[in-house]
Amino acid sequence: MRKLFLILAGLTLMSAVAYGQKIDGEYVETRSADVYTGPCFSNSEFGLLGDQAILAWRINKGSWNGVKLDGLGVVGVAKASGTIGDQFSNPYPAKAVLIFDERATSEQRVALRAFVQSMAGDLLKDIVAEQSAPVAINVDYHGEHPNGAVVKAGDVAAITARMLSDKDHFCGNEEIQYRPMAPTDHAMAGVAMLDEFKGTGLGVTWALYGKRSAFIGHFAR
Repeated sequence: MRKLFLILAGLTLMSAVAYGQKIDGEYVETRSADVYTGPCFSNSEFGLLGDQAILAWRINKGSWNGVKLDGLGVVGVAKASGTIGDQFSNPYPAKAVLIFDERATSEQRVALRAFVQSMAGDLLKDIVAEQSAPVAINVDYHGEHPNGAVVKAGDVAAITARMLSDKDHFCGNEEIQYRPMAPTDHAMAGVAMLDEFKGTGLGVTWALYGKRSAFIGHFAR
């Protein structure tokens, strides 16, 4: 199995080199479980929460499969079968909805789909619906560290997140319980002041407030 993984990873890298892919931008995610919390709190959420997620990418500059994606955004919304990131159970299969930047051409939509599926793997593998909408993904920085983020995908999905503060320590034993759902160069956990999905296709909608369930960061491939 490890040999097969190395072969596939090598083929992926060779493919990226062949296409001359180099891409970077901002990344924001939320899920319906706290990512920064005490073990007692996270244990109470295993198997009950954390099966809903929003992942958002803004490409600052770069191409995927030979298609330029400069300035475009894409948002993936997923409903898994269990707690995403739980090491002791399988959260798949998952269903996903993609929301493309309305400025993207049909060719760019194909490239964006391939990009997010490469980044998020099985979480965005089964796409049950796609649509275009105005997509805005804005990340504020304090020096090199993200300070907050706002994601707006039409009237379908939204995230408003801020960095953690001293007021977000409830039990004094908090730590990062999960890693980001997609690879990043640098990401920091934060509070999702708003985590909302009002679309169709997943059999569920939600609006969550004030959960320590966000990651904000930067990616480069």
